[in-house]
Order: sequence, then structure tokens, then C-alpha cells
Amino acid sequence: MSEIVTKYTERAAKQEAEIAQLKQEICQLQNGEVMDENDDSSSELNQLRIENQKLKYRLAHLLRSIEEEQKQSATTAGNDTAMTSITQQLEGVFAYAIMAAFPDLVDPTVAVEASKSDRFGDYQCNSAMAIAQQLRALGRKISPNEIAQAIVQNVQLNDVIEKVEIAGPGFINVHIRRPFVSTVISDILTKGVRPPKTDRKKRVIIDMSSPNIAKEMHVGHLRSTIIGESIARLLQFAGHDVQKVSHFGDWGTQFGMLIAHLQDRFPNYLTESPPISDLQAFYKESKVRFDEEPEFKKRAYSLVVRLQAKEPDIYKAWQLICDISYRAFDEIYDRLGIKDLVPYGESFYQDMMVETVQDLESKGFLELDEGRKIMFTDTGTVPLTIVKSDGGFTYDTSDMACLKFRTLTEKADWVLYVVEAGQSVHLENIYAGGRMVGWYDPARVRVEHIKFGVVLGEDKKKFKTRSGDTVRLADLLNEGMKRSLDKLQEKERDKVLTTEELEAAQRSVAYGCVKYADLCHNRINDYVFSFDKMLDDKGNTAVYLLYAYTRIKSIARLAKVDDAAVLQAAATTPIDLTHPKEWKLAKCLSRFPEIVARILNDMLMHTLCEYLYELTTTFTEFYDACYCVEKDRKTGEIVKVNMSRILLCEAAAAVMAKGFYILGIDPVSRM
Repeated sequence: MSEIVTKYTERAAKQEAEIAQLKQEICQLQNGEVMDENDDSSSELNQLRIENQKLKYRLAHLLRSIEEEQKQSATTAGNDTAMTSITQQLEGVFAYAIMAAFPDLVDPTVAVEASKSDRFGDYQCNSAMAIAQQLRALGRKISPNEIAQAIVQNVQLNDVIEKVEIAGPGFINVHIRRPFVSTVISDILTKGVRPPKTDRKKRVIIDMSSPNIAKEMHVGHLRSTIIGESIARLLQFAGHDVQKVSHFGDWGTQFGMLIAHLQDRFPNYLTESPPISDLQAFYKESKVRFDEEPEFKKRAYSLVVRLQAKEPDIYKAWQLICDISYRAFDEIYDRLGIKDLVPYGESFYQDMMVETVQDLESKGFLELDEGRKIMFTDTGTVPLTIVKSDGGFTYDTSDMACLKFRTLTEKADWVLYVVEAGQSVHLENIYAGGRMVGWYDPARVRVEHIKFGVVLGEDKKKFKTRSGDTVRLADLLNEGMKRSLDKLQEKERDKVLTTEELEAAQRSVAYGCVKYADLCHNRINDYVFSFDKMLDDKGNTAVYLLYAYTRIKSIARLAKVDDAAVLQAAATTPIDLTHPKEWKLAKCLSRFPEIVARILNDMLMHTLCEYLYELTTTFTEFYDACYCVEKDRKTGEIVKVNMSRILLCEAAAAVMAKGFYILGIDPVSRM
């Protein structure tokens, strides 16, 4: 690294000397005769000055990178919060090599990834092709193979890299030192499964779940809840400050309708609320009356006004409706293992909307349109309706007030909306509005729609009951519990597990299979809900992974090795990676921080599912080929325990457990 800095410094100093010499020559010429403004010496001087500025910029950038890396390394060494990422290590090595080989190239591409086959080494650097295009744009025609050779000549071999070699038109294959990977595995056991090095701690707000008050949660809320929870866990694991917010639908005309109907059909509405299932039925009845009875409609509107004025009786009736809804929602959240979800309903932003409108108006963003106040953004032709012609507010108003609160008051660095893809146009319009007004700078604050597709039935249509109603989430989870018990009994697990162990396994399979079936698909796409497929114990399913996990955990028990013995062995026993299957498993385990880093960028949780499935199949190959515990065939007594392989098993279990945690799945040690 110091050699690269020296090279930049020497080259910059040499150019400074050339500039001084040219200046002297130009002065002598000017004293003798008037210079032509197109004189070659003057042009050469200007060109040198430009090159010198570029070199100084690159040198300063390089020194800043070194300083930041040293700070990060010192922090990491002090608290061991980050797990070694081989990709990050290699990216650093190749970034320096590329800068040394092509010092005048600004922001060269550094592309490093794990090889898909052992024939191409353990990792590959695929930068040469992209750099060839960058150089071609500068008028320099160099083949990718020549570029790869120049990069390889500047690669500094270290504790990570055993050798590099060029393959094909310019791919650079990298072979990793096995002792280094062995150390990474030991660290997993002694220091725990940790995230990779990340940027500074971010303040993150995740908008997720968001059911409607007075209505039961249904299958339409499933994806937002599961995806949002998993992303929140990932970000917390990475060290960020995360607040999960549920943007409840708890305000508006529908509550005037409902309270008016309760006055007629539920006389105790001021002291108690009907259960959530009855409330939903009352809501449907109130909607029919609202559409068909003019007097009822008039009374409903008057109650909306009284609710907005927070008239004590009406406001109390509304609060009772909200409270009974919250309790029903919490029952679902408890079953799904979701905690600390802050209920910020639409009512929370009511007092902020007047100020939001004033802010937009004072800055000249609103215009009149047939009595409405609208705002055009730069995303399309459909404007935001900020104030209706009757003076009322809209969803656009509350969503703008919400965005303003999250960016200016809450001071979030990231605001992630886990909302169905069908809301894309609306949300992009809101984000554009906030950006145009100046509530956030996209260069510093990440405001993003984490979009997802819908849940389909096996007929490829929206998932509904046979009667055509929306599937209640409680019913779906109950069905999952029933089917998971059937599955466990089919495998006669009820005969070997205690009652408590069977119940734990039932919950693990039931809720785990529902979550995994959702998360293992690319969230952007629709997916077909099928209990039969998600409870299959073969293929990429939660059941297959959970069974594999319990199998791994049973190996140490069989060897009579407890947690304390594992920890002691991990600190003293080098992990042997001689066998090809040992090496393959160790490499797969060491890639965990790379997977986390990738998902932190794109928030696609199916990448983690694919990794866990790959890890499980890789472990199965290892276990089939490498004996961890050997027994006497006659007596059944243990004659040999391969502690190195036991440690590999325990590292695999630790990484799987962390992956399950991020996905919101609770594994069990016995199933």
C-alpha cells in the first residue's frame, strides 16, 4: 500500500518539476517575443497542470481511504463486532492493484465475487472487461487480457491470497489460503456470527404491516409483516438503529359510519367495543347504510366532524374501537414473533397536516384546480391532491405529513416503506414531493419503496377462501399449526419427543414454513401459497432446513461434546480443511458476511434463503463423506471423535441459527 502512495507522490513531484521548467521556458520566450496563444509549450503546460491536479486528487483520495480503513480496522480490532468478509478483503487488494496499474483512471470498476466452480479458483476478479471499456472511452485501446496482466503484476499476496491466475479473455482467478479460512471458522465459534464491516450506524424507520382498525388482519397483510420484520432484523444485526412503524388506517369517514351504526345496534358503545370479528361485520353493515340511507350518511358525516374535534364521547368510542383492534393485532404479532412495532396510525399525523399544507403553500408548490389544491411532482402527470374542494385532507396529505415527520423530526437516514407493488406510483409521487420541497436530500437520506407482489392461490388468482372472502390471517396460521402437527405425527416424532418439545417443533414448523415460503421468493414477484409445497421435507423449504439444523445439533450430543468443550476446542484446535468437502463447507460458511452485505444493498431476502439452502446441501455432502464420530460396530461405543469436524458442524449450526433469526424463524434442537 505504501508503495502505491510513494508512486503517486513521486509522479506528482516529477510533474511539479516539469511544470516549473516549462514556466521558466515560457517566461524566457515572453521576454524575447510575443507568444502565440496556440504555442505548443503553453498547451503542454496546461495539459501537465490538468494531469497534476488529477494525480493530486487521486493521491488525496487514496490517503483518505487508507485513513478510513485504519480507523475501521482499529475499531473492529477493539470490539470484534465485524466478521471477516473475504470479498471485502479482496476488493481492497484489487482496488489498490488497479490504482497502481492505472493511476490516471478515475473510479475504476472493482468486481470481485465467489467462483461458481472450483475450476475457476475460489473467487474471481472480473474487472478487466469493464476497465477496457473505460479506457476505450479515453481513447486507449488495451485488451482485457493485457489489463488483467497489469493488475496481477500489482497484486500483493498476503495471508488471504495463495495465488492468482488469468483465465480466458481476462478473468482473474483467486485461490484463498486454507489456514486463513480455518481462522474465519474458528472466529465464528469463539466470537460469534457477526455482520461484515458496514458504514456508520444509521437511523432507520421501516413502515410495515399497517392493517386497518376495526378490521381483522388478512392474508394481504402477511407479506408486509413478514418481509418488514426480516429486514428490520437484518438491519439490527448490522448495527443500525431501527424503528418499526405500523401505519394503521385509523381515521376518516369510515369511523363516522361505524360509530353511527354502533349507536343504533350496540348501545354500550361508550363503555365497551364489540370483538374484532363483530366490528368487521358492523363495518360492512354501516357501509351499506351509508350508501343507501341519506339520513344515516348525514349523521355519519356529523360524527366525523365531532371526532376530528375530539368531542369526549365520540373520541372515547373511537379509542375503544382502536384498543380492541390493537389487542387482536397483537395476538397475530405474538404468534409471528414480532415485537416493538410502534402503532403510528393516520390519526397521529392529523395535527401535522395543517402545517404541512402551509409549508407547501408558502414555498409555491400548490396550485388551484377546480377548488382543490394540488401539487405536481417530477415523476409523472398525476398530481397529488393536498386539499379537497371541501377543505378536507386526503391520503396524499397524510402521507406527505408522514414523510416530513420521518425525515425532519425523526431525522431518519433511511425510510423504508414495505408496501405492495401496486402502490408504487403513489409512493414515488410522495417521495418526489418531499424531495422537491427539500425535506430530504437523496444523496444523504435513503427513502425507498420495498415493493412486493401479491399472494396467489393455487389457481394463480388472489388467495381467497372457497366462498370468495379474503383469508383471515388467524385462520391461515391455525391451519399451519394443524398441518405441521400432522406432518410431525406422520414422521412419528410424537413418539420420541416430550409434549413440550413436540409443541415447540409444531410452532417452529408451522410459522417457519409460512415465513420461509414468502421470503424464499423474490419479493417483487407474486407467489403461490401452498401448504403442501411449503411443508415438503425435500427441496428449498423451511422444513428441510429445520430438519437439517436439528440433525447438525445432534452430532455434538452424540459425541458427548457440550458448548464449553466446543468453545475450548475452537480456541486451541486448528480446523483441518484437507478433505475437498471440508474445504467446500468452510468456504460456504465464510461467505455469510458477503451475503449480508449484498442484502443490505438491495433488501432482497430470498438471497439469504438461497444461501441457507446451499449451506444445508453443502453440509449434507460433507456429512456423507466425512465421519465426525466413529463407533465400534459391535459394541456401539464411540472410538473416535474428529474434533475438527465437530467444530465445522457447530459453525454450520451457528451460521444457520443466525440466518433463521434474521428470517424470523425459531429453530429447535430436537425435532
